[in-house]
Amino acid sequence: MSQVKQNDTVKVHYTGKLSDGQVFDSSVERGEPIEFTLGQGQLIPGFEKGLIDMQLNEKKTVNIPKEEAYGEPREELVQEVEKSQLPEDIKPEVGMGLVSKSPDGREMNLVVKDVKENSIVVDGNHPLAGKDLVFDLEVVEIK
Repeated sequence: MSQVKQNDTVKVHYTGKLSDGQVFDSSVERGEPIEFTLGQGQLIPGFEKGLIDMQLNEKKTVNIPKEEAYGEPREELVQEVEKSQLPEDIKPEVGMGLVSKSPDGREMNLVVKDVKENSIVVDGNHPLAGKDLVFDLEVVEIK
């Protein structure tokens, strides 16, 4: 029976949870497994590492420490922005998602952390940065 190895293209069903059991994402609920090629950096390292040597239709749970997931939150990704720099039609609220474009055209997702009188504080860290994750995995196809 074939096993998942580096550079294989696989289809996987997964349910991602925080260490307290709270589900944050699930391909099972969407009904479509994800398809990707291992070794291309498309997914967090711990997810790919957990799939190595799994067999077709095998299920397992992997615990992924934050270092193999989204890492620690980085202070430099938390910034204060003057409200005058925002588009006029935006009324910022804590928890609101914003998208910023860098000069080279890359987009960055931000979350409003604080709203002050003349500025807002935004956080560009991944929402799961600093968290250990648990994934239930099922290999549904190995190409």
